[in-house]
Amino acid sequence: MISVGLARRLRDGGLRWDPQRGDRFVVVDRGMDEDIFVLSDMTIEVHKFPDGDLIGFNGTTEWALDSIDPKHSVWLPSESQLRERLGATLVSLRRVETGWQVKCRVGQRELSAIRDDAAEAYGACLLHLVTGEYVPEVVPVD
Repeated sequence: MISVGLARRLRDGGLRWDPQRGDRFVVVDRGMDEDIFVLSDMTIEVHKFPDGDLIGFNGTTEWALDSIDPKHSVWLPSESQLRERLGATLVSLRRVETGWQVKCRVGQRELSAIRDDAAEAYGACLLHLVTGEYVPEVVPVD
């Protein structure tokens, strides 16, 4: 999963999100930036009891935050969702000494991003594709 900072840059750069079951996101600028939420058809939570834990399946939850405008959330795409968004531009993912390297091809130009985390490397390349701007994390490959 990518960092909230990179996810925010992708959103602000124009990456669109069509929320689907299983998607992860954060609610930003409301003191919940560190809380990761998952879209689900039902709320599932662990109930702690003296004689053991139970996983509870709840139809609804009474909570002060009943709904939120998507503009106050930031999607945290998974590696597979990032690969899907990169589409035919994706050339490769490989392990290198300093982390993970993703290569993408845009026209005749090949780009590379190296990160500690593969999802972050995918996200850096996607940020370049979404914004069309030079992204310091993405370098041309000779």
